[in-house]
Amino acid sequence: MPQSPRLILASSSRYRRAMLERLRLPFESISPDVDETPHPGEAPAALALRLSVAKALAVASQRPGCVVIGSDQVATVDGQPIGKPGDFARAQAQLRQLSGRMVEFHSALAVTDGQRTEQTDIVTYCKFRKLTDAAIDAYLRAEEPYDTAGSAKAESLGIALMESMQSDDPTAIIGLPLIALTGMLTRFGLPPLGDAA
Repeated sequence: MPQSPRLILASSSRYRRAMLERLRLPFESISPDVDETPHPGEAPAALALRLSVAKALAVASQRPGCVVIGSDQVATVDGQPIGKPGDFARAQAQLRQLSGRMVEFHSALAVTDGQRTEQTDIVTYCKFRKLTDAAIDAYLRAEEPYDTAGSAKAESLGIALMESMQSDDPTAIIGLPLIALTGMLTRFGLPPLGDAA
């Protein structure tokens, strides 16, 4: 029986690691060395896709024969990217800006074996509730989501900031779209359910 290729997650994100662990496939994580600076005039979806592919290829070039997953997420409002706040004051300002607004989260995904690369962008539309300053401050003190684009962790208490959410993949908002990833990994010879799927 041929041995399955080794799987690598091109990320240092603990959130993406936790998501990939749900598929119960053995993998290792390697942080890619990729410049994440947007190109002039680059659309948010194009940025997320470019970076997901660049991360996967950067690690694949170091580890031939492996299957590598790259992912990147860009949040936007009115077509403008929203970054990670980094601290309380910026997160507070960001949530005030997003209050009552629709935010698009582009969760791009790439899988490569160094020879062939598949990529996709899963969009999640999040409508934020009208947020009071008291609610914003209470949330930020409880969760400290300063490493999260949009200042809200939808997988935990941040869901209380949302009025609605629409996506083809409910895991995409957390940063690794598992429905799309399962199909890609299967095509690369790593089906999470073996041949049963």
